[in-house]
Amino acid sequence: MWIKVMKIVNHSLGDDFILVGFSGQPELEKILFVVVLISYLLTLVGNTAIILVSCLDSMLHTPMYYFLTNLSFVDLCFTTSIVPQLLWNLRGPAKTITPIGCAIQLYVSLALGSTECVLLAVMAFDRYAAVCRPLHYATVMHPRLCQSLAGMAWLSGVGNTLIQGTITLRLPRCGNNRIYHFICEVPAMIKLACVDIHANEVQLFVASLVLLLLPLALILVSYGHIVQAVLRIRSAQAWQKALGTCGSHLLVVTLFYGTITAVYIQPNSSYAHNQGKFITLLYTVVTPTLNPLIYTLRNKDVKGALKRLVRREKSMGAGSAVRR
Repeated sequence: MWIKVMKIVNHSLGDDFILVGFSGQPELEKILFVVVLISYLLTLVGNTAIILVSCLDSMLHTPMYYFLTNLSFVDLCFTTSIVPQLLWNLRGPAKTITPIGCAIQLYVSLALGSTECVLLAVMAFDRYAAVCRPLHYATVMHPRLCQSLAGMAWLSGVGNTLIQGTITLRLPRCGNNRIYHFICEVPAMIKLACVDIHANEVQLFVASLVLLLLPLALILVSYGHIVQAVLRIRSAQAWQKALGTCGSHLLVVTLFYGTITAVYIQPNSSYAHNQGKFITLLYTVVTPTLNPLIYTLRNKDVKGALKRLVRREKSMGAGSAVRR
């Protein structure tokens, strides 16, 4: 399947693409290079730490941290599919990307972005079950269901990218190769077509409804039930626990959906402007950096697991030193 897709790419894309990005603002490019590089390094460290801690600490072997591990892995891969090429283009005068590189970036980033949309909705359902059905939580969120929900998120992302990505790449461009963005993304790519793209814009809007607004609606419904349950709680300690278990996820949802919906739902006429590029920077670079910070700074379980892991490493190091 992948070989067939690459043949389509080679046949239809032709010459290298030029990612215009922020090339008209060289001073801004220097600032963005530093900011993006630091953000990327923090993303690698933060999300890798969450994955390791969730896997190594048995106290975090729960549905919530199973989904959080998936989210961290998605963020790692998502930023890695975009940031290295972005840093290369910000650093030097060459702003090109090969057709194969552009296709890979389009397929991978679209798949992972779509996966994250559904995964955040799955995590909202998990929080609903924890707050509204605490006595039946272990029964409702059993391991097989968790694996099925995570698998559904990944399959929806892969299915969406195979359909949307392939249709976008097969559009005739008539030699147009200047992408007025810093990444190969569907809204920017369809602008290169030299044919009527109304059908593609409708398809993009429908896909956005299904993979953006539908999961967002499910998240809002879940939190609507959570709010009702919390309002019935009289204990201040229970209030604090309920807010703590949902606050981190709600912040991540706000950051991610608040930025990505602005790009995929906004009018196409404003997409090429700098505002759209900065919004894209937020959900491709900044949000994956903040996610691990939000979950570690606001979450006592993760902070406790990190401390236990550090103590374990220190004790193992001390033990090996004594044996020597």
